[in-house]
Amino acid sequence: MTADADAVRPLVAVVPNFSEGRRPDVIEAIVSALEVPGARVVYRQADPDHHRLDTTVLGDPDAVRRSAVAGATKAVELIDMERHQGGHPRMGAVDVIPFVPVRGVTMGEVVELARGVARELAEMLGLPVYLYGEAALSPERASLAEVRRGEYEGLRDAVARGERLPDAGPHEIGRAGAVAVGARKPLIAFNVYLSGTDEDAAKQIARVVRESSGGLPAVRAIGFPVPERDAVTVSMNLVDFEVTGLRAAFDAVAREAGARGLEVTDSEIIGLVPQAALGEDDVAYLRLEGFDADGQILERLVNGDAEPGGIASQTIAEFLDRLGSDSPTPGGGAVAGLAGAAGAALISMVAKLTVDRPGYEGVTDAMRSIADRADQARAEFLSLADRDAKAFDAVMEAIRMPKATDEEKQARREAMQLAFVGAATVPLDIAQRAEQLLPLSVEAIELGNQNAASDGAAAAQMLFSAVRIGVFNVEINAASLEDEERVAQLRADLTQLKQTSERLLRQANEAFDRRVG
Repeated sequence: MTADADAVRPLVAVVPNFSEGRRPDVIEAIVSALEVPGARVVYRQADPDHHRLDTTVLGDPDAVRRSAVAGATKAVELIDMERHQGGHPRMGAVDVIPFVPVRGVTMGEVVELARGVARELAEMLGLPVYLYGEAALSPERASLAEVRRGEYEGLRDAVARGERLPDAGPHEIGRAGAVAVGARKPLIAFNVYLSGTDEDAAKQIARVVRESSGGLPAVRAIGFPVPERDAVTVSMNLVDFEVTGLRAAFDAVAREAGARGLEVTDSEIIGLVPQAALGEDDVAYLRLEGFDADGQILERLVNGDAEPGGIASQTIAEFLDRLGSDSPTPGGGAVAGLAGAAGAALISMVAKLTVDRPGYEGVTDAMRSIADRADQARAEFLSLADRDAKAFDAVMEAIRMPKATDEEKQARREAMQLAFVGAATVPLDIAQRAEQLLPLSVEAIELGNQNAASDGAAAAQMLFSAVRIGVFNVEINAASLEDEERVAQLRADLTQLKQTSERLLRQANEAFDRRVG
């Protein structure tokens, strides 16, 4: 795909927030569910104080739709709101799902996307759904704060009385709570931490600076304690940074804090931020802690698929040198990811050699679609190759944990089990995505440029190899898991992968024989 074509490819961000920030296995399960073909998880932050997981996913409209639904499905399965307590306001297991136009898509189109997802969640999961922001069906529900008023418990009781009924789904709030689905401009989640434990002062400051109380326009704010940090925070959403920016919000909080004998200790941006929202010296001026420009500035993630220092940014020789070293990573799982990426690249090549060629005019649109999907898959495979290496690095770190006391042994055992789950999950994801791409190789062979049919067949072989290498890595890591139910599910998944991939490879070989026979 040319740079010009890429510039107009519709791109949407979805920023699902989940009511879980403390259980690593649940967090990993949700994040893995969000990773669907065509969608990329570009940011995640689990906050145990707020007991909240904040994620951002980028992709085409249909891909982010599928990602949001998959993440919500996993959250509903694993999170019980009757047991949830945290510092951040919340109303459901999957608490809020805002869609944000990024490139080549209008706000109106994103509104329709949000409303479609709302219907899907209501029908498929039986979730009560409230539409907010630009997607709201009534003016009073445009504000997320109003939709979430009273949080889970208050909303549950109100609905039971026949009040504040959802826009879609059942008129009953169960253990999964409710979800707010909306459409909005890019929002900056900005927390300013203050010295001391004066909760009332933090709430007063929030009341002064937020728009609803006559403060800064386009600013929403709440104040609450953070006992784990021995501090309080003013947590703000800047809903239009062109109206009120980071410095203006920071200065207002600092001024009000000083008037009450408090000091700003530091601040943080949760999730992503547009490049235009940050000035040259803002990181220092705002006392931003833990800010990662490469990982949090939206444009850097949109414009570059290669992770800095990751496999995609290395030369072939550099990668092979690392692969041939005495380090256990990168290993077979990363190779599975590269095999998948190579297979996807070959499919894309066949498709591009077919578009607008004489004799193939009837399949031009199909080939363009195949090339687009294959290009997206290639980037995903490279990302998964890096994730696989990181997953096994986590295993090695757990193995090196101290084990002198019973408590240390138990902590080490739990860390190793969690790490092995990740080490099994990532290659399974690689294998499943390679299986999902195999039918495209068959289409490329059958419909594409006949002179490139061998490249389509090579793509099928590479994707089949990615499946089998992924399966091998799942099997060896699953052998270390103690959760028998999880192991049984993994083995069932592997059996299905082997059978389906073998059938699809036969189809590809038969298609090739027909083209050259």
